[in-house]
Amino acid sequence: MPNLAPAPHSPPPRLTPLEAVRLALETPWKAVNEVERLLLLPLARFGFAWAGVAWGAGWKLYGLPIIQKHRRGVLRIGARLELRSTARSNPLGPHRPVILSVRRPGAALIIGDDFGMTGGSIVAEERITIGNRVAVGANTIIADTDFHPLDPAERRLAPLNGATAPIVIEDDVFIGMQCLILKGVTLGRGCVIGAGSVVTRDVPAGMIAAGNPARVIRPVS
Repeated sequence: MPNLAPAPHSPPPRLTPLEAVRLALETPWKAVNEVERLLLLPLARFGFAWAGVAWGAGWKLYGLPIIQKHRRGVLRIGARLELRSTARSNPLGPHRPVILSVRRPGAALIIGDDFGMTGGSIVAEERITIGNRVAVGANTIIADTDFHPLDPAERRLAPLNGATAPIVIEDDVFIGMQCLILKGVTLGRGCVIGAGSVVTRDVPAGMIAAGNPARVIRPVS
């Protein structure tokens, strides 16, 4: 089994001015991303404040995410958040901004420290809990709801009253690009979800799962 002991966070080493200039010349798109990030920082902070979400330490937002938070819901995010919401902020080219949605009174989306996501959506109708050091690949959707009832008669009466069940994503999980994480699943600590997977069942800690529906393939190491 892999060593799943949590690694202490250590900030990246500071660049000297000369190193920073060389990096900007060698990777000019990164320099543009950083300039854009700094220019959009006031708007980003305002957007979270308007939604009633406290700005966290060390957050980096490349492009503006979409925040949809019910006033009687909960959205809490830890330190060192990194969201990439523009096509040029990641070579995989997110289709659209990151969407963080808490849709109902009492619903909760709780995200730990060192969370990163590119494009895609997290939609909480009931509860989604995400641990520390979780990385989510481009254009992935995590939703704890079916949105709509399966029965046509129910859809006519209550079209947005789909079934819900909480999602738990534990520490150090890596989710590949263009995945779909569905209601009621738990992704165990340190597991890996292969790109393009549809996850309908729990994945044990330290395992790799992939496919539609996703199945456990082997241990991470």
